[in-house]
Amino acid sequence: MAETMTLNPDRLFPSDPTMRALARRLHAEVKDLPIVSPHGHTDPAWYADNINFPNPAELFIIPDHYVFRMLHSQGISHEALGIPSVDGREVERDPRKIWRLFAENFHLYRGTPCRAWLEHVFVKVFGMTERLCADNADQAYDHIDAQLRTDDFKVRALFERFNIEVISTTDSPLDDLRHHRAVLDSGWRGRVVPAFRPDLVADPEFEGFARNMAELGELTGESVSAWSGYLRALAQRREYFKTLGCTSTDHGYPTARTANLDKSACQALLDKALKGICTPEEAEIFRGQMLTEMVRMSRDDGLVVQIHPGSFRNHNQQLFKGFGRDKGADIPVRTEYVSALKPLLDEFGNDPKLTVILFTLDESVYSRELAPLAGHYPLLKLGPAWWFHDSPEGMRRHRLALVETAGFSNTVGFNDDTRAFLSIPARHDVARRVDCAFLAELVATHRLDEDEAVQVAKDLAYTLAKQSYQL
Repeated sequence: MAETMTLNPDRLFPSDPTMRALARRLHAEVKDLPIVSPHGHTDPAWYADNINFPNPAELFIIPDHYVFRMLHSQGISHEALGIPSVDGREVERDPRKIWRLFAENFHLYRGTPCRAWLEHVFVKVFGMTERLCADNADQAYDHIDAQLRTDDFKVRALFERFNIEVISTTDSPLDDLRHHRAVLDSGWRGRVVPAFRPDLVADPEFEGFARNMAELGELTGESVSAWSGYLRALAQRREYFKTLGCTSTDHGYPTARTANLDKSACQALLDKALKGICTPEEAEIFRGQMLTEMVRMSRDDGLVVQIHPGSFRNHNQQLFKGFGRDKGADIPVRTEYVSALKPLLDEFGNDPKLTVILFTLDESVYSRELAPLAGHYPLLKLGPAWWFHDSPEGMRRHRLALVETAGFSNTVGFNDDTRAFLSIPARHDVARRVDCAFLAELVATHRLDEDEAVQVAKDLAYTLAKQSYQL
């Protein structure tokens, strides 16, 4: 039998009455601020075509690795969940069967941030009142599906309902960005901007690297087999992205290592990369050189640089071969920053006009490396608690470890970093509540006055993201 599902207004606030009252007051100041979403992975075609999402399974389950990785961990196959294959294997096509399987296993998400995000969407967006389970799976499916077919649930209507001011997608340098162009040409007031993610032409170990490079050369008319032509081609694509509102680049590499080599060494690396004969060490140096080159280009075009290192991507090779990238098998690894960033910082670290935003999946470096680095170098800012740490306790640990050394002003507010469009307001709500709870404790222990806490709460919820990403 289904249980009642509600959202307690004091969720994530302290249990101490004094601090809870403070958190309530702070949250009241920020809960209705517009959402600035400067980094994420939603599909720009959604906004261009103003789609209705097809059905509950294709909205909540099939595209969201946060959801299906938990189910996979309990032995439920990607095939049964309808995840599209790349090797031609058959997968479940009936969205109702997929949804039933999800509902039967909804208990697996107890205590996880995924549960909080999902229930926020179920209650706030769809008006559901019963906790999802096997008994009410079909009823819930029909309830959601009926609403998804209406004009109120078209993407642009939801964008406005969620009070999203601006959202950034993440895009290949080979993308013609036609969907972003269509959004601009449509006259719709929603702001959707691209972000430049050059990994497939900046990482020699990315599948199809030589083929991708050939396409880059054809697209730009540059000879990408020459180091100077390669850099001109990337600069040209960055400028094109800027014409459609881009303000940032993004780099998802295994480590934060940087390099600053002379041109002849760079050319030698490029020659090997194009032939597919780079050693792992040479590929690492190539990626590190490209981080330095991306920052160097930012001196001319002003783009903010994001570095997302520390993930062993596609760890499950069987799944990677069958279903491709981003299928829930990316695992955090130990990541070093102090020595890794030294070549980049020697060149650009003291330039206050440049911005490099650092992320990490390695919590052990928060206070030892990241906070001291960002608390010193004008170039550096720290991204929010990311990915596996995008959770109430993860956010709190992040604040506790960073603020004493780096302060709040060397951080960039919150990124939802999601492919699941309807979870965006849920994720921002969690972040705002956790930050208000953290600030309430600082006020209660007389480390911050309440008027200052109000301003910091607004900065963390809105202002810092907008300023840091030049939005």
